[in-house]
Amino acid sequence: MADARLASCNNETHKRRRQMFRRTIAAIAATCLALAFGSAAADDYPSRPISLVHGFGAGGNADVLSRLIGERLQASMGQPVVVEAKTGAGGTIASNLVAKAKPDGYTLIMQTGGHAVSGALYKALPYDTVEDFDWVSTVTTFPFVIGVRAENPVQTLAELLERAKREPGKVTFTSVGVGSTQHLTGELLASTAGVQMLHIPYRGGGATIAAVLAGDVEVLVDTITVAGPHIKAGKIRPLAVTSAQPWPALQGVPTVASALPGFEVRSWLGIAAPKGLPAPVLARLNAEIRKALEHPETKARIEAAGSEARGNAPEEMKKMVASEVARWQKVVADAGIERR
Repeated sequence: MADARLASCNNETHKRRRQMFRRTIAAIAATCLALAFGSAAADDYPSRPISLVHGFGAGGNADVLSRLIGERLQASMGQPVVVEAKTGAGGTIASNLVAKAKPDGYTLIMQTGGHAVSGALYKALPYDTVEDFDWVSTVTTFPFVIGVRAENPVQTLAELLERAKREPGKVTFTSVGVGSTQHLTGELLASTAGVQMLHIPYRGGGATIAAVLAGDVEVLVDTITVAGPHIKAGKIRPLAVTSAQPWPALQGVPTVASALPGFEVRSWLGIAAPKGLPAPVLARLNAEIRKALEHPETKARIEAAGSEARGNAPEEMKKMVASEVARWQKVVADAGIERR
């Protein structure tokens, strides 16, 4: 009886070992297949057009930079890069679309600092702001400009804030959408100054400029890319820039910090992909983007648009996005902004 039990136990042990061996072999085979697929994908990539999505309207910073980088990638990689705007909800519609796309390198997104803001502002999103994307590389970093149309009697930021204090909720400001970085920058400005301003969202930088020029909204909070041509034309009066130091593209324009010490907002743009991108494809895209940013013509055009060209490694970009989400969560809490 004991011998029978021992034999049965030995048989069971051998059976478990065989199962473990088969599972190990299967796992090794799957890994080898994935590596082979990744290598093949990299060798063949790209073999068809690439879609570069962004979440904002025509003429805005994301649109302008997407087209600029898309042109350079297309020239370098030999396939069309088609820029697609999926506007609405502060860029979250575009983010959700890309988060759920096939991770093959043919659907990319030009994310903005608003992506991190949305992660801080919204209670529940249909994707994880950090973990549902493979972060390829940053493209630019830049401040915002606070301005009014030329006909506005306000000459300085201090005058504007004084008026907002006298007339709570009467001063209106634009942004490219609820949950955008422009939106929270305006809210942070008001909160820091201890005043109330009314937020009027639009879809895209072109629409915000049109609203301010028409007198429908008083204060512009937007990028130099969007505001710069109208500042040069004398149609928009810049009151302040949100960087800690004066910005080269806006010579003579004071910082917000000169009126509100310690105030600083610098945003960013960067390219991401759906989570699960083959490692060789991710490496190829990172190298191509960073090469594009070093191209003299591209770099000059980025700087002329009021931004600073800046690429980085995928892991560095992921850490940056996570830190930006945490930063804006604190801003939302400190400013008493209701999460949506």
